[in-house]
Amino acid sequence: AMQTGEQVFKAQCSACHATGAAGAPKLGDAAAWGPRIKSGFDALVHSALKGKGNMGPQGGGDFSDFEISRAVVYMANQGGAKFDEPKMPAPAASAAQ
Repeated sequence: AMQTGEQVFKAQCSACHATGAAGAPKLGDAAAWGPRIKSGFDALVHSALKGKGNMGPQGGGDFSDFEISRAVVYMANQGGAKFDEPKMPAPAASAAQ
């Protein structure tokens, strides 16, 4: 089952984003999240997936891109964004038809 944004945050992102370790913007810190939110959802997801600064790809986790995008929405919205929850991707069509 796909993890919620909050579940992914607790499992992976909180290691740095709960404490501000390694310069990570802390959960709920609107001043720190503001400029990042202004860059837009796509830019935030790209940074989360590929890594940025001290953060490695997915912060070192092993979640789907969809789950990471949910975590981005969860964290950004705690910092003042009003991003919509991403939609579940459609299942890939089977190649063996």
